[in-house]
Amino acid sequence: QVQVVESGGGLVQPGGSLRLSCAASASGFSLDRYIIGWFRQAPGKEREGVSCIDRRDNTTYYANSVKGRFTTSTENARNVVYLQMNNLKPEDTAVYYCSLGLYLSLYSTDYEYWGQGTQVTVSS
Repeated sequence: QVQVVESGGGLVQPGGSLRLSCAASASGFSLDRYIIGWFRQAPGKEREGVSCIDRRDNTTYYANSVKGRFTTSTENARNVVYLQMNNLKPEDTAVYYCSLGLYLSLYSTDYEYWGQGTQVTVSS
């Protein structure tokens, strides 16, 4: 069984920063080969890929909408991945999800295991 838990969401003013965390655990097998993806879904919109990271070589991809503002990093020893979000904008408001998959991709269909999500609200 795989567990994925996000944390760190909240309310922040435009221009502010937040750091989300994703902790993954599994019983009976290793998660080392899994890609970690971050996705978000705003009300009335489809889920969109934000970033992903291959923890074996730290290769990362970002959506154009967050490039230069968001950074994904990993703490492999603890199977924890972070999403540092800077210069946040109101349009970044969404539920943010962490997910595990086998392909370095920003397509949600490539991901197998999902967390419950954490709300990020950017508002003055």
